[in-house]
Amino acid sequence: AMPFLPCLKKKKSPVPLGRSIFQKHTPPIQQNYQALLETCLKNKNLFTDDSFPAHISSIGTGPLLKKLPRNLQWKRPHALHRSPVFYAANRKQLDLCQGLVENCWFLAALEALTFHQDILTAVVPQNQSFERKYAGIFHFRFWHFGEWVDVVVDDRLPVNEAGQLIFVSSVYRNVFWGALLEKAYAKLYGSYEDLQIGQVSEALVDFTGGVNIRIKLAAAPPDLWDILTRATYSRSLMGCQTHLGTTKVLKNGLVAGHAYTVTGIRKVTCKYGPEYLVRLRNPWGKIEWKGDWSDSSYKWELLSPKEKILLRKKKDDGEFWMCLRDFKIHFVDLMICKLTPDLMSQEDGKKWMYSLKSGRWVKGSTAGGSLGFCNGTFWMNPQYWLNVLPAEDSKKSLGSCNVVISLMQKHSSKHRNRAPHLFIGFSVYKYQESNRKLPPAFFTRHQPVNKHQVFLDEREVTQDFHLKPGIYVVVPSTLEPQQESEFILRVFSRKHLMIFLIYLFFNILKEIVDRYEGKIWEDFFTKHFAQVSNPEINAVQLQRILNNVSWRNFQSFHLSFSLDACQGILALLDLNASGTLSIQEFRVLWKRLLFYLEVFQKRDTSRSGKLDLVELHAAVQETGISLSNEVCNLMAIRYGDPDLKISFESFVCFMLRVEIMGEAFRNLTQDGKGIYLHQSEVKPFS
Repeated sequence: AMPFLPCLKKKKSPVPLGRSIFQKHTPPIQQNYQALLETCLKNKNLFTDDSFPAHISSIGTGPLLKKLPRNLQWKRPHALHRSPVFYAANRKQLDLCQGLVENCWFLAALEALTFHQDILTAVVPQNQSFERKYAGIFHFRFWHFGEWVDVVVDDRLPVNEAGQLIFVSSVYRNVFWGALLEKAYAKLYGSYEDLQIGQVSEALVDFTGGVNIRIKLAAAPPDLWDILTRATYSRSLMGCQTHLGTTKVLKNGLVAGHAYTVTGIRKVTCKYGPEYLVRLRNPWGKIEWKGDWSDSSYKWELLSPKEKILLRKKKDDGEFWMCLRDFKIHFVDLMICKLTPDLMSQEDGKKWMYSLKSGRWVKGSTAGGSLGFCNGTFWMNPQYWLNVLPAEDSKKSLGSCNVVISLMQKHSSKHRNRAPHLFIGFSVYKYQESNRKLPPAFFTRHQPVNKHQVFLDEREVTQDFHLKPGIYVVVPSTLEPQQESEFILRVFSRKHLMIFLIYLFFNILKEIVDRYEGKIWEDFFTKHFAQVSNPEINAVQLQRILNNVSWRNFQSFHLSFSLDACQGILALLDLNASGTLSIQEFRVLWKRLLFYLEVFQKRDTSRSGKLDLVELHAAVQETGISLSNEVCNLMAIRYGDPDLKISFESFVCFMLRVEIMGEAFRNLTQDGKGIYLHQSEVKPFS
């Protein structure tokens, strides 16, 4: 769609629509790693990345600056170590340590990656080194709002006077992949400071493109151990977070408000019976749990010597064991990121389908808010038709299908922490019809399948459902109406079909038409058609009729339809291409006119006989049609006067075109996504 402002520069500025220009998500800069590498090698120079310079601006502008050492320098690894290594493949563990940036959530997720070498090599391409084909350039891959992006960085890293890395570093001072990966992630999200404070779940998704399942440990399901077992032995990554607190390091050795990686589980046999243990790692690489089953705990003496030797490590490396009971007490959330979301079902190993749809909430158009907050506008939100199908190989006795739905909001700022998250969530409705957008009245009469909707001020909200095969409609929304953001909606199931429901014309005009139709129609028919056996109306006659009709319920209103407008109306409604309107076709127009006139007068608050942009948006909403800001604005430019004011004549032409196009789309589409026209079919819609 055309942007709003450039179109309006030639004309007077309209009344502002709040934030009238939708702030789109800023995609990351795309650079071609291979081409840049070859150029540097050919010219025998080292790469310098001007898009993320070795400058204080790449670090940030806030509190992080106060932590920086006095003489901050940017140096390449060859200046920091005589034999730098990109990646040490023989290291089983991450061996990275957190720096000045409070991004334990990032490192906890990174630690989880090391248990899946194939995923790690997708994020961190291994064919990079400081020797062969070295040109000071490196690249990493992240899943960013629905697509994999390649992020290129140079290898200039911030260090203190002693030449020590001030951000992420390795236990082994000659290993630099961790520091370079952190730099690429900082570039993706705006700056190093934008990595301060986050959720393990965010980074897990960014590294895998998987789907998160969040378990509140205070209300953990009774089969938590089974879930952990399936997660450990399938393709999943796990992280968790401790409770917030005023003291940073607690007496029990845990760090308050801190992210940890779940690195393993083990069921052990003690003298008194089985014990369920969880292994965790602090991304600081030090400071460990001091309670039961910690490195120095007496509990280890309850195990057989062999089991004790296998599991116990007396090293302050940040990794430790604790029992499942303590784990549920001392940690708030368990985040499990699955590449296939069969974790919560008994159908492990089966093939899952995955659908992704992009959308947005636009103020005055599709930002309807939640049902509980403002049910009068909820219907405006985007709607997605979901057909849950029974999988051929699923157990018939189950009777329902496991469906995971994930909603993710995109921030409009290129800086991750400068755009606070909105509260977002979604509702799922069982529905009988196949491809019609749900009308407003539907939501007052029906309850969603998920009666207790979850709205969180987080990047992503995910829910797990067990749905019977059938038709559903998913309605993503913000908690409050008129809040703008782009989003992506993802659905995972064994078998389904999902399409976006286009905005069709609803029959909410029937109620208004029925109020007036009787007497007015009889008078009108008697005056214009009673003496004609087979009435047909051409454009000139249509103009005469419309401009002379007595609108009994709108006596103060004077209509002025031009011949051009009447020709346009006739072209839209003349279904048999006869050049005239039949009585049936005119009756359709009559109903529309009555409805549009009531809406127009209701929204023409200034009684000027014209709608400004704000009033136009409100009028369009009143008809039951949702249009984006961009389309509404373009229509105002097409049909409005130089001040972008819309007369009733223009409003009728505008609304008829929108309605007819919606009906045409519905009739012609085969897949709900698009239409395919022969050249002969294009002309009626041009």
